Amino acid sequence: MNDEDRILEDIKEILKELDEQGRMKYTQRYMQHSDISVYKHCISVAYTSVELAERFSLNVNRKELIRGALLHDYFLYDWHEKNAGHRFHGFIHAGRALQNAKNDFELTRREENIISRHMFPLNIVPPMCKEDWLVCLADKICASKETIVRRIHIRRYKK
Repeated sequence: MNDEDRILEDIKEILKELDEQGRMKYTQRYMQHSDISVYKHCISVAYTSVELAERFSLNVNRKELIRGALLHDYFLYDWHEKNAGHRFHGFIHAGRALQNAKNDFELTRREENIISRHMFPLNIVPPMCKEDWLVCLADKICASKETIVRRIHIRRYKK
């Protein structure tokens, strides 16, 4: 089994647990960026986080890294809807994701930190451990790919 397959197997195993124990499946209903669901975005962030850890030979808690990454956007609403409660989504969704995750799962302190700090610097409390930083960085990488790169591709296709 190659590295990519091993990472995907680890993610699938944890994702299955989250799907069965909580409301993770509901994130398939909500769009994150472009036509990418929150569910797919979270899988991409988990994969990219592990890939970065391996690329830089970082000693991390892989299970907590993956769980935190999969739950980092567990806010469970469509932030694109015109709704006063979603108005400051970028600033508030990490807290909502953390609260939902705490309601549905037992989290470690590290997993709580990953979820609550992934929006740094938009949220001012910085990541404190390697896993926090990896998910914060992976989220920005994936969000960029899902929005900017996708828009460039669509523009080229239309021409």
